[in-house]
Amino acid sequence: MAGEFVVLVVLGVVVPRRRDPAAPRVVHRTARVGLRVTAGQRRRCFGLLRSAGDVWACVLEVNGWRRRRRDAPLTSYQELCRELSVSGPSTFGELDSTGARSVLRRFSDAWFAAAKRRKDGDLSARFPRRRRGLVPVRWYHGTFALDGARVRIPTARGAAPLWVRLARTVPYPVEQVRSVTLLCEGGRLFLDITAEVPALTYRAGEGPDPARVAGVDLGIIHPYAVAGPDGAGLLVSGRAIRAEHRMHLADTKARCRAVARRAPKPGQKGSRRWRQYRRRAWQVEGRHRRRVRQAQHEAARQVVSWAVRQRVGVLRVGDPRGVLDLDAGRRHNLRLRQWQIGRLLQVLTDKAVLAGITVHLVDERGTSSTCPACRRRMPKPRGRTLTCPHCAFSGHRDLVAAATIATRTPGGGTTTPTPARVPGVVTHRRAGRHLPGAGRSRRDPRRPSRAARGSVGPRRPAPPPGGESLAQKARIHNTHRTPGER
Repeated sequence: MAGEFVVLVVLGVVVPRRRDPAAPRVVHRTARVGLRVTAGQRRRCFGLLRSAGDVWACVLEVNGWRRRRRDAPLTSYQELCRELSVSGPSTFGELDSTGARSVLRRFSDAWFAAAKRRKDGDLSARFPRRRRGLVPVRWYHGTFALDGARVRIPTARGAAPLWVRLARTVPYPVEQVRSVTLLCEGGRLFLDITAEVPALTYRAGEGPDPARVAGVDLGIIHPYAVAGPDGAGLLVSGRAIRAEHRMHLADTKARCRAVARRAPKPGQKGSRRWRQYRRRAWQVEGRHRRRVRQAQHEAARQVVSWAVRQRVGVLRVGDPRGVLDLDAGRRHNLRLRQWQIGRLLQVLTDKAVLAGITVHLVDERGTSSTCPACRRRMPKPRGRTLTCPHCAFSGHRDLVAAATIATRTPGGGTTTPTPARVPGVVTHRRAGRHLPGAGRSRRDPRRPSRAARGSVGPRRPAPPPGGESLAQKARIHNTHRTPGER
């Protein structure tokens, strides 16, 4: 196909679109901004989301009738828009036709995505047949107004104008904003603002080189472990993210135990106090998701920034999503769900595309248990260090896996055609500095340390001559006291 393509990254969906080769390369980026609304504005915004849910439910009802009559379902966007025009104006409260059509577009995309997955052999894919109370609504350029920290949300003809205030300024120029999406998360109202920004450009000889390839290994303790060319490596620690998941689960269990006696019986209507507790639980859950999402973006940004400095043009990422189909028990299944592999891949891909770096998914099977020196398989080590019993090679397990991933080709299976080069110079970074309790320690910031249990810890080196050591003094608990000593 002639001409150049521009990549649009809108809410995690990468869509190729043809453009003029002479035009500058641009990408679409989305920023989520909270809303500061009054009680009346909040009621009207939730009314728009509920009206969008009514549109979704009407599409399900119409297709249910057609299915019972053995007719073809209405799935294409054009057919759904024709049905919407027949319904007439003001059918769905204050929701205008543009917002209703965005719901129809969301339904059509979901239906065809499920159909494609089932055609490819994935029988677990399901068509959209579940009702939703609140459905996000999107408005495109020309239908809304942006005035500084205020946004006018379109409403149906005859309804009063709806102006809302943003919690922070829009991070993009007004002329670059292309769409806004109203949604609710954790009981709070947000506005996703999508703008068309120019892609990152480099001077001659400083941009990413397609001949320089780096391997990326995904994990829980280290969300990203990167082995690049010239013996350079990067380790991004995710211990703060793991601690946030653990402490959030512990807090949720504690709240459930505390209110178990106040919970209404099955079939009874809840009290006002119970509704307040549920609202508070939704707010805590939404805050937890936002914290983890921000930490994941920080980790991906550190990987892409490191790759730009190393002039890496291709990232080969190991795809571990095959482990999601294995039932490994209640605890390990929870760890896999909290890992969020798909979001890590999506965030890394979006930021890499913006920086002009190509991302390829390769098979990562056996990379953490294969020696890069003698290429022999061994049992997967329990710790972070991989030691080969055959050739006495020793190295960081995640970096060894990343180095092996860098040698594999997309679609090439588990073969390693060239020897892997383990990084000799490793850069350490941490994600989640904003999380509660996250300090400068490399350990889990919200778990009790050994020093708190009375251990003096490992011995530290002597202070440099002429200066004091900045390390804290170890606490020694002497349990042997002389008579009369307090």
